[in-house]
Amino acid sequence: METVEMYGITYYKPQVFLLQETGLGVAEIAARTCYDSFDNSENNAVKQAPKRLDIEAINAIERSELLDNLAWVHHHHSIIEHATLSYLVKGTSRGVLQEHARHRLQAISVRSTRYTMSSVLNAFVASREANDSRAFFQKKVDALDLFVIADNIYRTIEIDAIYDKLTFQRQRVEEFDTLAIAKSSMPLLSRYENDAEGLYEALEAGKKKRNVGDAFKHIVTDNWKVDMVVTFNIRSLKNYFDLRDSGAAWFQIRWLAQAMKAVTPEKYLRLIDKQFRTERYEG
Repeated sequence: METVEMYGITYYKPQVFLLQETGLGVAEIAARTCYDSFDNSENNAVKQAPKRLDIEAINAIERSELLDNLAWVHHHHSIIEHATLSYLVKGTSRGVLQEHARHRLQAISVRSTRYTMSSVLNAFVASREANDSRAFFQKKVDALDLFVIADNIYRTIEIDAIYDKLTFQRQRVEEFDTLAIAKSSMPLLSRYENDAEGLYEALEAGKKKRNVGDAFKHIVTDNWKVDMVVTFNIRSLKNYFDLRDSGAAWFQIRWLAQAMKAVTPEKYLRLIDKQFRTERYEG
């Protein structure tokens, strides 16, 4: 993954993959329906739509003069809400997620900390059987690749903070182990006394505790890595790019917007990105 240094800290940049696109044809069909102007389309599939729907041809449309005109002359953007794109985002941060979620007109599914924190807790429980429990915990958690931070020293600071939070919690909660691991794994604690590595591997191989993050989400920081799938209609995507691919945006979400834009097909950028349109078609 690409790394960038900002304000003395080196970060991993997110990766983005385009999962699906609906095409522009449905948006033009919607616009032509409003104006009853199918005969004026340069796309034969749209022109024939009132008599015969060729869905495959409609979805294959690469350009629409009507949509161009509505988007840039009349600024009638509601029509392009009928075109959507879905992205797989890997390796952005919880901090970005908080800002990303402010864009309300999107579908978003995010990797859950409630269900995916077991390995961190397994490492902590197993670390008690190590000669140097902190060092054991640091090594295991670092291998999980949980943070957008690329600096080894800063990652150690993050992991140390998690270790200290869990240690504090364990001192106050008598039933810590029953919160952290599945009931079926409890016998492993006595079976692997003084064998941190064996206990960790056994816990990892065992059943994962459901909703394990309920008691432990407090350990998560803004630098925790997040994977998610997001779907935007391109009117909302225009708003996202306008605000987030901007010098005024926080650098981490700007990286995400730029990565999303990089995998967005030109036919959509032509309708929603002024800079792209100027550089490619009017410059």
